[in-house]
Amino acid sequence: MVMKSTSSVTYLGHSTILIEMDGKRLITDPLLRRYVGPLRRQYPLPDVARLDVDAVLISHLHGDHFDLPSLKKFGRETMMIVPKGAGPFLKVRRFQNVVEIEQGDSYNLGEIRISATMAIHGGKQLPWTPLVEPLGFLIDGQHEIYFAGDTDLFSEMSDIGQQLDLALLPVWGWGPNLGKGHMDPLRAAQALLQLKPDNAVPIHWGTYSPIGLGLFRPRFLTNPPLEFAYYAAKIAPDVIVHVIQPGEDLILNND
Repeated sequence: MVMKSTSSVTYLGHSTILIEMDGKRLITDPLLRRYVGPLRRQYPLPDVARLDVDAVLISHLHGDHFDLPSLKKFGRETMMIVPKGAGPFLKVRRFQNVVEIEQGDSYNLGEIRISATMAIHGGKQLPWTPLVEPLGFLIDGQHEIYFAGDTDLFSEMSDIGQQLDLALLPVWGWGPNLGKGHMDPLRAAQALLQLKPDNAVPIHWGTYSPIGLGLFRPRFLTNPPLEFAYYAAKIAPDVIVHVIQPGEDLILNND
Protein backbone atom coordinates (compact mmCIF):
# COMPACT_ATOMS: atom_id res chain seq x y z
CA MET A 1 0.00 0.00 0.00
CA VAL A 2 1.32 3.46 -0.94
CA MET A 3 1.47 5.85 2.01
CA LYS A 4 -0.07 9.24 1.33
CA SER A 5 1.68 12.46 2.27
CA THR A 6 -0.12 15.40 3.85
CA SER A 7 -2.29 17.59 1.64
CA SER A 8 -4.48 20.53 2.58
CA VAL A 9 -7.36 22.63 1.32
CA THR A 10 -8.07 26.18 2.47
CA TYR A 11 -11.54 27.57 1.90
CA LEU A 12 -11.04 31.18 0.82
CA GLY A 13 -14.74 31.80 0.27
CA HIS A 14 -17.44 31.27 -2.36
CA SER A 15 -15.92 28.77 -4.84
CA THR A 16 -12.30 29.76 -4.19
CA ILE A 17 -10.20 26.99 -2.63
CA LEU A 18 -6.45 26.76 -2.25
CA ILE A 19 -5.32 23.15 -2.70
CA GLU A 20 -1.80 22.13 -1.62
CA MET A 21 -0.61 18.70 -2.67
CA ASP A 22 2.60 17.07 -3.91
CA GLY A 23 4.52 20.32 -3.73
CA LYS A 24 2.01 22.24 -5.86
CA ARG A 25 -0.47 24.96 -4.97
CA LEU A 26 -3.67 25.28 -7.00
CA ILE A 27 -6.52 27.75 -6.62
CA THR A 28 -10.04 27.34 -7.96
CA ASP A 29 -12.33 30.04 -9.40
CA PRO A 30 -10.67 32.96 -7.59
CA LEU A 31 -13.08 35.70 -6.54
CA LEU A 32 -10.93 37.96 -4.39
CA ARG A 33 -12.49 41.39 -4.30
CA ARG A 34 -14.37 43.20 -1.56
CA TYR A 35 -17.10 44.34 -3.95
CA VAL A 36 -18.32 42.47 -7.04
CA GLY A 37 -21.12 44.40 -8.72
CA PRO A 38 -23.96 44.60 -6.18
CA LEU A 39 -22.31 42.03 -3.89
CA ARG A 40 -20.16 42.70 -0.84
CA ARG A 41 -17.70 40.23 0.69
CA GLN A 42 -18.49 39.23 4.26
CA TYR A 43 -15.00 37.95 5.19
CA PRO A 44 -11.50 39.47 5.01
CA LEU A 45 -9.58 39.08 1.77
CA PRO A 46 -6.47 36.87 1.76
CA ASP A 47 -3.09 38.26 0.74
CA VAL A 48 -2.79 37.04 -2.86
CA ALA A 49 1.01 37.42 -2.87
CA ARG A 50 1.24 34.91 -0.03
CA LEU A 51 -0.85 32.33 -1.87
CA ASP A 52 2.00 31.79 -4.37
CA VAL A 53 0.01 29.47 -6.65
CA ASP A 54 1.32 27.27 -9.45
CA ALA A 55 -1.95 27.21 -11.39
CA VAL A 56 -5.45 28.68 -11.41
CA LEU A 57 -8.38 26.38 -12.30
CA ILE A 58 -11.45 27.99 -13.87
CA SER A 59 -14.64 25.91 -13.99
CA HIS A 60 -16.81 28.21 -16.11
CA LEU A 61 -17.22 31.81 -17.21
CA HIS A 62 -19.93 33.18 -14.95
CA GLY A 63 -18.95 36.38 -13.20
CA ASP A 64 -18.64 34.91 -9.71
CA HIS A 65 -16.21 32.23 -10.97
CA PHE A 66 -14.33 34.01 -13.76
CA ASP A 67 -13.30 37.40 -12.43
CA LEU A 68 -10.62 39.19 -14.46
CA PRO A 69 -9.62 41.65 -11.71
CA SER A 70 -9.00 38.69 -9.39
CA LEU A 71 -7.07 36.77 -12.05
CA LYS A 72 -4.81 39.75 -12.70
CA LYS A 73 -3.75 39.71 -9.04
CA PHE A 74 -1.88 36.47 -9.71
CA GLY A 75 0.08 37.94 -12.61
CA ARG A 76 -0.35 37.25 -16.29
CA GLU A 77 2.45 34.66 -16.28
CA THR A 78 0.64 32.33 -13.85
CA MET A 79 -0.80 29.19 -15.47
CA MET A 80 -4.55 29.39 -16.13
CA ILE A 81 -6.33 26.08 -16.78
CA VAL A 82 -9.64 27.00 -18.41
CA PRO A 83 -12.54 25.44 -20.34
CA LYS A 84 -11.91 24.93 -24.04
CA GLY A 85 -12.77 28.10 -25.94
CA ALA A 86 -11.72 30.51 -23.19
CA GLY A 87 -8.03 30.55 -24.15
CA PRO A 88 -8.13 33.21 -26.90
CA PHE A 89 -10.15 35.52 -24.65
CA LEU A 90 -7.41 35.41 -21.98
CA LYS A 91 -4.52 35.54 -24.43
CA VAL A 92 -5.87 38.75 -25.99
CA ARG A 93 -5.77 40.15 -22.46
CA ARG A 94 -2.07 39.25 -22.25
CA PHE A 95 -2.30 36.17 -20.05
CA GLN A 96 0.78 34.27 -21.17
CA ASN A 97 0.32 30.72 -19.84
CA VAL A 98 -3.14 29.42 -20.72
CA VAL A 99 -4.10 25.74 -20.96
CA GLU A 100 -7.48 24.83 -22.45
CA ILE A 101 -9.18 21.67 -21.26
CA GLU A 102 -12.53 19.98 -21.90
CA GLN A 103 -14.48 17.11 -20.38
CA GLY A 104 -12.38 13.95 -20.53
CA ASP A 105 -9.06 15.79 -20.93
CA SER A 106 -6.25 15.67 -18.37
CA TYR A 107 -3.22 17.85 -17.71
CA ASN A 108 -0.21 16.82 -15.65
CA LEU A 109 1.32 19.39 -13.31
CA GLY A 110 4.28 17.77 -11.63
CA GLU A 111 2.98 14.69 -9.82
CA ILE A 112 -0.62 15.88 -10.02
CA ARG A 113 -3.08 14.97 -12.76
CA ILE A 114 -5.87 17.50 -13.30
CA SER A 115 -8.84 16.03 -15.18
CA ALA A 116 -11.89 17.90 -16.46
CA THR A 117 -15.22 16.39 -15.46
CA MET A 118 -18.81 16.95 -16.49
CA ALA A 119 -20.84 19.73 -14.92
CA ILE A 120 -24.50 20.58 -15.47
CA HIS A 121 -24.92 24.30 -15.08
CA GLY A 122 -26.86 26.97 -16.94
CA GLY A 123 -27.29 30.64 -16.11
CA LYS A 124 -26.28 33.83 -17.85
CA GLN A 125 -22.89 34.08 -19.51
CA LEU A 126 -20.99 37.35 -19.19
CA PRO A 127 -21.91 39.25 -22.37
CA TRP A 128 -18.31 39.72 -23.54
CA THR A 129 -17.04 36.17 -22.94
CA PRO A 130 -17.12 33.14 -25.28
CA LEU A 131 -19.69 30.40 -24.79
CA VAL A 132 -17.96 27.42 -23.17
CA GLU A 133 -19.04 24.21 -21.44
CA PRO A 134 -18.83 24.27 -17.62
CA LEU A 135 -16.44 21.86 -15.93
CA GLY A 136 -15.58 20.25 -12.64
CA PHE A 137 -12.07 19.08 -11.82
CA LEU A 138 -10.65 15.84 -10.45
CA ILE A 139 -7.26 16.58 -8.89
CA ASP A 140 -5.35 13.35 -8.46
CA GLY A 141 -2.02 13.04 -6.69
CA GLN A 142 -1.19 11.70 -3.26
CA HIS A 143 -4.85 12.39 -2.54
CA GLU A 144 -7.85 12.41 -4.85
CA ILE A 145 -9.91 15.59 -4.64
CA TYR A 146 -13.04 16.47 -6.61
CA PHE A 147 -13.93 20.13 -7.11
CA ALA A 148 -17.43 20.28 -8.56
CA GLY A 149 -17.44 23.91 -9.74
CA ASP A 150 -21.09 24.86 -10.22
CA THR A 151 -23.33 21.94 -11.06
CA ASP A 152 -26.56 20.15 -10.41
CA LEU A 153 -26.73 16.42 -9.84
CA PHE A 154 -26.00 14.15 -12.80
CA SER A 155 -25.90 10.36 -13.03
CA GLU A 156 -22.29 10.27 -14.27
CA MET A 157 -21.07 11.55 -10.90
CA SER A 158 -20.68 7.93 -9.88
CA ASP A 159 -17.87 7.61 -12.46
CA ILE A 160 -15.75 10.41 -10.99
CA GLY A 161 -12.59 9.22 -9.28
CA GLN A 162 -11.41 5.84 -8.10
CA GLN A 163 -11.48 6.43 -4.36
CA LEU A 164 -12.16 10.06 -3.51
CA ASP A 165 -10.47 11.39 -0.42
CA LEU A 166 -12.40 14.66 -0.56
CA ALA A 167 -15.35 16.16 -2.41
CA LEU A 168 -15.70 19.96 -2.53
CA LEU A 169 -19.40 20.48 -3.19
CA PRO A 170 -21.37 23.70 -3.75
CA VAL A 171 -24.37 23.98 -1.44
CA TRP A 172 -25.72 27.47 -2.15
CA GLY A 173 -24.95 30.75 -3.92
CA TRP A 174 -24.87 34.42 -2.93
CA GLY A 175 -28.51 35.33 -2.41
CA PRO A 176 -31.78 34.10 -0.92
CA ASN A 177 -32.65 31.96 -3.95
CA LEU A 178 -30.88 29.48 -6.23
CA GLY A 179 -31.24 29.38 -9.99
CA LYS A 180 -31.18 26.28 -12.17
CA GLY A 181 -28.00 24.27 -12.39
CA HIS A 182 -27.10 24.45 -8.70
CA MET A 183 -27.20 22.02 -5.81
CA ASP A 184 -28.91 23.00 -2.61
CA PRO A 185 -27.88 21.30 0.68
CA LEU A 186 -30.14 18.30 0.13
CA ARG A 187 -29.05 17.65 -3.45
CA ALA A 188 -25.40 18.08 -2.49
CA ALA A 189 -25.89 15.46 0.21
CA GLN A 190 -27.53 13.16 -2.34
CA ALA A 191 -24.45 13.58 -4.54
CA LEU A 192 -22.43 11.85 -1.81
CA LEU A 193 -24.24 8.60 -2.58
CA GLN A 194 -22.75 8.65 -6.08
CA LEU A 195 -19.32 10.08 -5.30
CA LYS A 196 -18.68 8.03 -2.14
CA PRO A 197 -15.85 10.27 -0.84
CA ASP A 198 -14.18 9.75 2.52
CA ASN A 199 -14.61 13.45 3.34
CA ALA A 200 -16.69 16.35 2.08
CA VAL A 201 -16.48 20.12 2.46
CA PRO A 202 -19.42 22.38 1.55
CA ILE A 203 -18.42 25.40 -0.55
CA HIS A 204 -20.09 28.25 -2.47
CA TRP A 205 -21.87 29.75 0.52
CA GLY A 206 -21.77 32.65 2.95
CA THR A 207 -19.07 34.82 1.40
CA TYR A 208 -20.88 37.37 -0.76
CA SER A 209 -24.32 38.87 -0.40
CA PRO A 210 -26.23 41.82 -1.86
CA ILE A 211 -25.08 45.06 -0.26
CA GLY A 212 -27.03 45.72 2.93
CA LEU A 213 -28.29 42.20 3.55
CA GLY A 214 -25.04 41.08 5.15
CA LEU A 215 -25.64 43.44 8.06
CA PHE A 216 -28.49 41.25 9.21
CA ARG A 217 -26.72 37.88 8.67
CA PRO A 218 -29.67 36.27 6.89
CA ARG A 219 -30.07 32.51 7.01
CA PHE A 220 -28.74 31.98 3.49
CA LEU A 221 -25.32 33.17 4.65
CA THR A 222 -25.01 30.69 7.49
CA ASN A 223 -27.45 27.79 7.25
CA PRO A 224 -26.64 25.96 3.97
CA PRO A 225 -23.45 24.17 5.14
CA LEU A 226 -25.15 23.14 8.39
CA GLU A 227 -28.14 21.81 6.48
CA PHE A 228 -25.77 19.93 4.17
CA ALA A 229 -24.07 18.32 7.20
CA TYR A 230 -27.49 17.39 8.62
CA TYR A 231 -28.70 15.74 5.41
CA ALA A 232 -25.34 14.05 4.81
CA ALA A 233 -25.46 12.43 8.24
CA LYS A 234 -28.79 10.85 7.30
CA ILE A 235 -28.15 10.05 3.63
CA ALA A 236 -24.43 9.17 3.60
CA PRO A 237 -23.36 8.59 7.22
CA ASP A 238 -20.00 7.09 6.23
CA VAL A 239 -18.84 10.43 4.78
CA ILE A 240 -17.11 12.79 7.20
CA VAL A 241 -18.37 16.34 6.63
CA HIS A 242 -16.13 19.26 7.57
CA VAL A 243 -17.82 22.65 7.74
CA ILE A 244 -14.98 25.15 7.53
CA GLN A 245 -15.35 28.91 7.48
CA PRO A 246 -13.71 31.13 4.85
CA GLY A 247 -10.05 31.39 5.79
CA GLU A 248 -9.93 28.02 7.54
CA ASP A 249 -8.26 24.88 6.25
CA LEU A 250 -8.55 21.11 6.34
CA ILE A 251 -5.53 18.81 6.48
CA LEU A 252 -5.67 15.45 4.71
CA ASN A 253 -3.16 13.31 6.59
CA ASN A 254 -1.34 10.10 5.72
CA ASP A 255 -3.51 7.02 5.42
